[in-house]
Amino acid sequence: MTSPDVQWRRLSPRMLLVHPAHELLGQLPLLIGSVVLGSATGNQMWSVAVLVLLIVFGVARWFTTTYRIDGEQIQRREGVLQRTVSSLPRNRIRSVSTDARLLHRLLGLTVVTVSTGQEVRGDAEFALDAVRSSDVPGLRAILLADSLAEDPEAGPPLDRVIARWQPSWLRYSPLSFTGLAMIAAAIGLVYQTGAAVALQDSTLAREGVDAAERVGIVVTVAVAVVVVLVLSVVLSVVRSLVTFGNLVLSRRDDHGGAGVLHLEHGLLRAREHTYDMRRLRGGTIREPLLVRLFGGARLDAVMTGVNGSGEASLLLPPCPAATVAGVLTELIGRPDVVGGDLLGHGPVATRRRWTRALALPVLLGVGMAGATFVVAMPAIAWVGWVVVTAVAAFLAADRARALGHRAGGGWLVARAGSLERRRDCIATAGIIGWTVRQTYFQRRAGVATLVAATAAGVKGYRVLDVPAELAWSVAASASPWLNDNDWARDQRGPSCADTFAV
Repeated sequence: MTSPDVQWRRLSPRMLLVHPAHELLGQLPLLIGSVVLGSATGNQMWSVAVLVLLIVFGVARWFTTTYRIDGEQIQRREGVLQRTVSSLPRNRIRSVSTDARLLHRLLGLTVVTVSTGQEVRGDAEFALDAVRSSDVPGLRAILLADSLAEDPEAGPPLDRVIARWQPSWLRYSPLSFTGLAMIAAAIGLVYQTGAAVALQDSTLAREGVDAAERVGIVVTVAVAVVVVLVLSVVLSVVRSLVTFGNLVLSRRDDHGGAGVLHLEHGLLRAREHTYDMRRLRGGTIREPLLVRLFGGARLDAVMTGVNGSGEASLLLPPCPAATVAGVLTELIGRPDVVGGDLLGHGPVATRRRWTRALALPVLLGVGMAGATFVVAMPAIAWVGWVVVTAVAAFLAADRARALGHRAGGGWLVARAGSLERRRDCIATAGIIGWTVRQTYFQRRAGVATLVAATAAGVKGYRVLDVPAELAWSVAASASPWLNDNDWARDQRGPSCADTFAV
């Protein structure tokens, strides 16, 4: 129970300058709609009324939001139209994250988000928006007192930086196609807002069409492709620099095995994440094809309460693969798990990779050959078919070479993929169940997919196309507690979906 003597505290009054701005940005479609309605009716008071309402609502959020911390829990009370009170037990707090957008940083403010290890999003997050930046270190120390506690007998904790952002990492940025995605999103926004229709009749559009007709369609397309590629590279590099610049990954350990992992990054928008190391269950090395060809990789944490996909779990952005391997080795202390050899899955699994990759090109080739009896196929079509077949063969060979696993010694390692290769390194102490799945074609081929269930990361980590008769043996090698169960021990030919959980 929270002591009634603990006073409720308000957030920084500087948020009176931030909340209204955020409300305006968050309700931008409503604001645009009011402007359109005002223009259609000839009464601009609609726009003024909506603007005033959003500003008042933003200001009211500060007046109605308070929080307090005592020895047992942290509470937040908020709500303009509906009052809500949220509370978190302090002994269940596992991570503290901070986020400061540009306006926050200019005002010396930070958004503090507290997590207990359960995945929540949106309004369900326990966030204090916003605290004075100078108060954040003290607040973090209070909330993570259990993880940061010092043992007088063991000596002071050890603080060390295990990774720091380098400008050379920017060379991997264009390989993720982030810039192309940003360009596509911008084009979509232009069409959604109706600006494209207005541009079609503009002087600039007419001059562009005239210039294209003068130089020819081939030159125009070539120039457009070059411009898009250059713009994509620039946008990718700028985004990576702004998002991950000044990245520092540090670790603080006490001598009893506890401690925290601290990540901070960002130039304009500064973000910090502090995790309880006791929730770490391993890591995932991701290697997109182009990044891998240039010797790069990225590192994601496998941690309880942290989503294993997207940027929520990211510890290192695309950077040299040796850096990723070194950091993961530092975190889990097992270089053999991070970079050791894996067991292959046999010729059947390899054949399935080739069959699945070449099925479509072969069918396409047969169809094109049959079509030649009706119409002459242009040479460019056959050249395209050869290119497609060669790419499919490369992906098949690469996927077959990547497939592998190892189990035992307290760790499960699974590797698969080509376009985005993954090496999942999972501590078996965190595995709470196993599932053996077989599709119709897997049953015919005699292989199965083994899924390790855990409360961390993406929740289920797959070992693809293991020989079916060995599936439960692999699971038992990783989790010896399976040997104590007669049913699990007797499994030799799994059906469509056999599951066992502790």
